[in-house]
Amino acid sequence: MSPILRCSRLVSSVVSRHARWLATPATSGPSASINPTFKETLAEGPSLDDFISGSAPERIVLGNTNAPRLPSYLKTSIPTGVSFNKIKKDLRGLGLHTVCEEARCPNIGDCWGGKGGSTPEENKRAATATIMLMGDTCTRGCRFCSVKTSKTPPPLDPHEPENTSEAISRWGLGYIVLTSVDRDDLADSGAHHFAETIQKIKQKAPQILVEALTGDMAGNLDHVSVIAKSGLDVYAHNIETVEALTPFVRDRRATFRQSLRVLERAKKDGVRVTKTSIMLGVGETEGQVMDALRELRKVDVDVVTFGQYMRPTKKHMKVDRYVEPAEFDRWQHIAEDMGFLYVASGPLVRSSYKAGEYFIENVLRNKEVEKSSQNLVIQPDSMDSKVFT
Repeated sequence: MSPILRCSRLVSSVVSRHARWLATPATSGPSASINPTFKETLAEGPSLDDFISGSAPERIVLGNTNAPRLPSYLKTSIPTGVSFNKIKKDLRGLGLHTVCEEARCPNIGDCWGGKGGSTPEENKRAATATIMLMGDTCTRGCRFCSVKTSKTPPPLDPHEPENTSEAISRWGLGYIVLTSVDRDDLADSGAHHFAETIQKIKQKAPQILVEALTGDMAGNLDHVSVIAKSGLDVYAHNIETVEALTPFVRDRRATFRQSLRVLERAKKDGVRVTKTSIMLGVGETEGQVMDALRELRKVDVDVVTFGQYMRPTKKHMKVDRYVEPAEFDRWQHIAEDMGFLYVASGPLVRSSYKAGEYFIENVLRNKEVEKSSQNLVIQPDSMDSKVFT
């Protein structure tokens, strides 16, 4: 027999025996001692019922177990609804930005969604959005904020004031909040652009109350005055945190005292209502919060809001603690006793949260009524009332 033929038969014999060995239940050989042990282990392990009932002998925990867990009262639903979709569509169509989206506000569904179970007209009046002017790129890098940053953001859109006023008049709102990124790259920090937008809104829809939530204008109080005298109704500027933590929370160019000067100047320029906001849960102490409130009252700030700091991404500063709702209630009572016109305090409250806007809107409109009534003079010797202004 040739060597080639013998080799072929040998290979065929080996393959045949190997195939039969794999297909036949093992009763001897190396696998015989392994299979029973494996079967026993499998039988003694946890069943599906153990995992469903939560009584499995061991659990694998993923993530950072040292960080505080997000409480249930801070969880919100996915935003939906006709009003929400309309506002989003209008914003995209006109190339506008909102701080609601850029800052990942947890109240976006609540504010944009309007009033559930109401008519379309009531929905429009109830829905609110905070328009962010001057683009979506900030020149500062605060450690709590998710707005993207750059030293050289794109130039201002000259059509933005007109587009913004058009969108706002289209929605038929009673109260609107305008805010902006910081633009330290501009000579006036964008003050005139901000003022032009407010003036155009008032021209198109004079009944709308306008709140401007501004930056610190790089500390230039003349630029603060440009916005304060533009016809707005509420001037807001956030101190964000207590004085001791400001260097660790905000951009190095922002200071606690500089923010106080901004609020003070706005009030001196004749703004009817000034407003600010404080985040809790970043490491502040009770004494530091009390000191901040006293300083705000010294410059006659009317409205203060308290909210929970929520870490937008893992690149931002960590949450020190989640503040209980009862503590927010306590801060509300303290601030009210100190003389603030209005205080909004709660885990999900933000500086432009609509609950506060409704109250401020009523206050402002009541002030208009009171002002008008003070100008009425009744002539006692006449049967008719004469109005003098």
